[in-house]
Amino acid sequence: MSHASAEMQAYYAGRAAYYDAVYQKPERATDIAYLRTHLPERLGGRDLLEIACGTGYWTQDLAPAARRMVATDYTAEPLALARQRPGVESVQFEQADAYALPAQLGRFDAAFAGLWFSHVPVEAREAFLASLHARLKPGARVLWIDNHERQCQDFPIAETDARGNTYQHRPLRDGSVHRVLKNFPTQDELQALVAGVSSRSRYQRLDNFWLFEYELECEFEGAQ
Repeated sequence: MSHASAEMQAYYAGRAAYYDAVYQKPERATDIAYLRTHLPERLGGRDLLEIACGTGYWTQDLAPAARRMVATDYTAEPLALARQRPGVESVQFEQADAYALPAQLGRFDAAFAGLWFSHVPVEAREAFLASLHARLKPGARVLWIDNHERQCQDFPIAETDARGNTYQHRPLRDGSVHRVLKNFPTQDELQALVAGVSSRSRYQRLDNFWLFEYELECEFEGAQ
């Protein structure tokens, strides 16, 4: 069973047309400029799998640097916009569940997820990693970026469940309000999560975002 939330899917489908506004806030400009250079430098020249590409904001920067790129998302509406980005003509876009990535996608020596891991339920983190690592080769470089707690200035935490997942209530321009899971993992939590597959991980904190990078050091059981 997928861990993808129907509420989350509806929220991002409704927000797809103006999703880029999240990156256009003036206080984020320095971070965004850094990331648009840093990410292609770290992931370029590889066969790259992008998880939850959304509307393709990061895809457009990564695609020209990648040797080959497959970009996936669970929701059709953002993917339709991602396909229209400049510089993505060589990208293979696939609608796929991050918790059950199909073997047909192939195997990769790099993976990226932008503003995705915070939407993974605490109890589903292992399932996500199992799905991701089954699509990667030993030595693959994995890089995630996401919001840290400063984002709560815009959307305060409204609920916390028994498993420790936190939720925000976010409005859309049509007036609807959506309950969105948004977790804020610590550096220690991230490093502990991948400790069994990587002894080399790196955490970096910017003004608005965190970056987490590691290399997969072993063949993952279930890889094909």
